[in-house]
Formats: sequence, C-alpha cells, structure tokens
Amino acid sequence: MRKILSTLAIAAAAPVLMAGYATAETANPFKCEPGEKYVMNVMVSGVEYWFPVYEMFKQAGQQFGCETAYTGTPEYDVNKQIASFDQALAQNPAGILVHPMNSDPFIEPINRAVDQGTAVVTFAADSPNSKRVSFITSDNLAEGTYAADAVAEAMGGKGEYAVLENPGQDNHDKRVAAFITRMEAKWPDMKLVGRAASNQDPTKAYQAVLSLIQANPELGAVFMPEANSAIGAAQASKENGSKVRVMLADVNANILDMIKAGEIFGSVNPNQGMQGYMGFMLLWLANHPDLIDPMNDTARSGKNGMAVPFVDNGFSIVTAENADDFYWDKYLKRRGTKGIEE
Repeated sequence: MRKILSTLAIAAAAPVLMAGYATAETANPFKCEPGEKYVMNVMVSGVEYWFPVYEMFKQAGQQFGCETAYTGTPEYDVNKQIASFDQALAQNPAGILVHPMNSDPFIEPINRAVDQGTAVVTFAADSPNSKRVSFITSDNLAEGTYAADAVAEAMGGKGEYAVLENPGQDNHDKRVAAFITRMEAKWPDMKLVGRAASNQDPTKAYQAVLSLIQANPELGAVFMPEANSAIGAAQASKENGSKVRVMLADVNANILDMIKAGEIFGSVNPNQGMQGYMGFMLLWLANHPDLIDPMNDTARSGKNGMAVPFVDNGFSIVTAENADDFYWDKYLKRRGTKGIEE
C-alpha cells in the first residue's frame, strides 16, 4: 500500500515538477487535451456525503486543465442510477468515477464503458467483477471494528445492541458485518437483539428503532453504516430518554449538530476529499497508460498498465470536539467555490 500511495503521490506532484523542465521541445504530459472530460456518478445525489468527494475531484481536474461534471440520480434505485451512468457515458467522457449502488448490476454498464474507451474507477463501493481499473475507499472493515469497540467500551463491555442496514450495498454490508463480527469476537457479553433494513430512510429508521426499543427495553446502542438513518434513530432514542447510543458512519450538517448536542454518540467518517482527488488521479492515469512502460505482461495481455487494484483513503473519528471541522458550508466558504454546481 505504501508503494501504491507513493507512486500516486509522485504522479500528483509530477505536473509541478514537469512544468519546471518543460521546453518548447518537451511539453508537460500531465495535462488534459481540449475537451477531455471526467465525470462522477452516484445514487441519492442530494446526500451531502458526495459533495466533498466531488469538490476534490473537481480540484484535481482543474489542476490538470480538465472538464468535470457531477451526475447521478436522486433516488435510492440501482436501475435509475444505471440510467444516469449510461447518460453520462453517452457524452463519451475520458473517465467515470462511480459509486455503484449494487455490485453485480453494474458489471455490464462498467464493462461496456471500458470497452468503448472510457476508464472507470469505483469509489466507496465496488463492482469487483467488472473491468473497472481501480477502487478507492476507506477500510470499511476497520470502520465497523472501530465503531464496535467504541460502543462496547462506552457500555462497559456488556449490554444489548442492534443494527440498521441497507442490504446489497457493498460498503454498507461490510461495515455492518465487521461491527457484528468484532462484537462477537472481542465483546462476548454484548448481545445482538435486532436487525432492520432502513435503506437510508430516516422515517424507516425511526420506526425501526422505536420497535426495537419496545421489544428490547434494555437496548443500549444501535449502529448504522450511513448518516441518513441516524437522524431517525436519534429521534427515537431521544423520545425514549436518550438511553440508546447512536453510532454511525458518515456525517452531514444535521449529524454534526446532533453529535455536538450529545444526541448522537459518534461517527466514523471516510476521508471524502481524498476519495475524490485520488479517484481523479486514478482515472487520469488509467486514461493515459502510454506514459509508462512497466516491466510486466500488460502489453502482451492487453491490460491497462496504470491499473491500481485498491487505494485506502483513510477515515476520521468525529466527536463533539472536532465536529466543527466537518461542516460542508464552512468548507465551501473556505474554498470559495460553488461545490457540485460547478
């Protein structure tokens, strides 16, 4: 991993280094051609999580002189996301950074894109059986593990907990599985008393947690792999005396406010900016494989020599002490941009 990140760091620095040595005879190769465009595609496109990803995707694109666009569907619907992916592909972009809602349904669209010459990198969630050239994410297993330890330690290693989930979404499934596995392995006195599918819907999460509390009066914690469900879960906990610790992954402004107010226990938040920045770098490199001549069989096999199977973008632990560093509006003001509108 260190070698991979070092290689990418060198590539990121290359435009600056090359600019100093460029001459009339030697042009800087780390620049886009006129009209070279890179697109980001997501589902539930209004979710705040995506915005910092695109902000840094866009920044990297600007540094390379490329065009970028933010695309997707507002619905939590894999078919509608695929339709939006196909619409983006119809513009013949140089590359697409995509968060595939579900792994297998995206195999054919991704393969079709690669076959027509559009590089594809997945982020946060993967489609590992597709022809995508790279995958960038935080360590979902580490996130789930950390969340379990934090909850169990706060409860003295003994009590009841439940989980909310979004079955079929790769990264969410991994977080939930890691959370439960860690509890079973390290905290045998922590008892799983319920699981419910909230599918990123605050109302479903609210109703699910109310039902879980009614069925399990001693419920001490609930974990969910994303932010939207936490809004409803925290409300249900508050109505029952805030005895249920709400632990989640990801943040948004409402979540941050609730963490600061003590209504949410805490969050593990992926480093979204690096997902976007390094996601662009991986796409750009995949679209320019002629820049390297590796000592391997890529030329013979026809594979992309710039392929990097996996990059870990890291994650942060969000508490009341550091929550102010994660507000999107403050970040946007600091950067002086219009976010996803650019």
